[in-house]
Amino acid sequence: MAHPIDISDDSFKQEVLDSDQPVLVDFWAEWCGPCKMIAPMVDELAHEYDGRVKFAKVNVDDNPKTAMEYGIKGIPTMLIFKNGKPVKQVVGAVAKSVLQKNLEEATA
Repeated sequence: MAHPIDISDDSFKQEVLDSDQPVLVDFWAEWCGPCKMIAPMVDELAHEYDGRVKFAKVNVDDNPKTAMEYGIKGIPTMLIFKNGKPVKQVVGAVAKSVLQKNLEEATA
């Protein structure tokens, strides 16, 4: 079963920007209740989209450079990257269907 990979400021370019498939990046923190609430849903989506979309997590406390670079002001924030560029942004603990819709649009 596919799971989101943990990435850092150092591995962001290689894992996300240089990826040959779309990447959903979940910006989160250990102390964030809503982040923990959506984590199982993100895991489910990683399994459902295995082979079509890569899933990654960035801890904003440990990797402030990447969070700042993409203007992450609230968490959880999910950015969907395609061809090295952010194409969709979802902020907050949203329903699974909202993320699925954004993933479908980003991968169409």
